[in-house]
Amino acid sequence: MTLATQIDHTLLRPDCTEAQIVHLCEEAAAHGFASVCVPPCYVVLATEKLAGTAVGICTVIGFPLGYSASSVKFKEAEVALYDGATELDVVINISALKSGRTEAIQAEILDLADLCHVHQALLKVIIETALLTEAEIELACQLCVAGEADFVKTSTGFASRGASVADVELMRRVLPETVRIKAAGGIRTREAANALVAAGADRIGSSNSVALITATDETTAA
Repeated sequence: MTLATQIDHTLLRPDCTEAQIVHLCEEAAAHGFASVCVPPCYVVLATEKLAGTAVGICTVIGFPLGYSASSVKFKEAEVALYDGATELDVVINISALKSGRTEAIQAEILDLADLCHVHQALLKVIIETALLTEAEIELACQLCVAGEADFVKTSTGFASRGASVADVELMRRVLPETVRIKAAGGIRTREAANALVAAGADRIGSSNSVALITATDETTAA
């Protein structure tokens, strides 16, 4: 497995343009990235541009704050899957987690997992590690396992920091091997990406993907 096949090539800036999304898709196809991760309004476009390739179509749900009503997240997910998404990155309700509403969180994840799996799509749950204590990270991971998520993802990229090696190592200790990890947020060098993979990440989410695979470890470390 190469680093390219572990990367979700990402563009989620609020000011991104249609032309930039097209370019993102072209780069993903050329380099064989695992997926493109695009705003929900561009799922149809990405699906069209990547038809006939092995690149997945990922989008975000409840993004970036996570506290939308569960019914709203479910509807967002339905629309995204109908539009062609094959992977959904859903932000957990962090407020509910910190308020102890664990049953509601687990039920939300399970409903979304059931919906994704009916459509042969992957569910990645973003827990936003920057806002959680170690104990809360462990609890969030346990809820994702109980909710049958396919991946647990570290970050939205919109918090105070993104993924860290320590986060991924903790998540890997808590999660069973059947639940994969996506590290995202602030991953701008090949060295950083390799460190996160070594810590246990199965996917890397980055807007700097081309640089990650074209640079050498020696040049990024310099």
